Amino acid sequence: MLDVQKTAIEGVLLITPKRFCDARGFFVESYNAERFRGAGVHEIFVQDNHSQSVLAGTVRGLHYQAPPRAQAKLVRVLRGSIVDVAVDARKGSPTFGKHVRAVLSAGNGVQLLAPVGCLHGFATLEPHTEVAYKVSDFYSAAHDGGVLWNDPSLAIDWGVDPALAVLSDKDAQAISFAAFASPF
Repeated sequence: MLDVQKTAIEGVLLITPKRFCDARGFFVESYNAERFRGAGVHEIFVQDNHSQSVLAGTVRGLHYQAPPRAQAKLVRVLRGSIVDVAVDARKGSPTFGKHVRAVLSAGNGVQLLAPVGCLHGFATLEPHTEVAYKVSDFYSAAHDGGVLWNDPSLAIDWGVDPALAVLSDKDAQAISFAAFASPF
């Protein structure tokens, strides 16, 4: 049982699996290939990733992996909360350069599906936030890329003061969206 919400960008979905709660806590099938296929999600996921961000205000993104190693991502939060963002980078798409922003948390159980052709990133809203995500292709350093997270032309509200954002060197030096030659 899944609650699937379409967004303003084709293929970007917000998915909330049903939680079964009792006095002990809850149980949830966070991913079930058959149920996801029935809901229109046909990606085949080949790798699970797990990140922990110690500080609130940690930003990871905006990342992509270029064809032929492009990745769809199914993102969820195990602990804490994030602002999760998908930016449409598909040339010719009516929503090219537009974004979807959603708050995902361990409490709300919402997952975001970012299809191939979307840039993806998130900012942590709480310390010690843990994020798990499935990807549809294996990591390839040769196909890895990024766009500047706070590019003004994208106008993304990350909920983070840019002066206080915690970034990797790679993310701090990413290119602008205008300089990005989309491979999608």
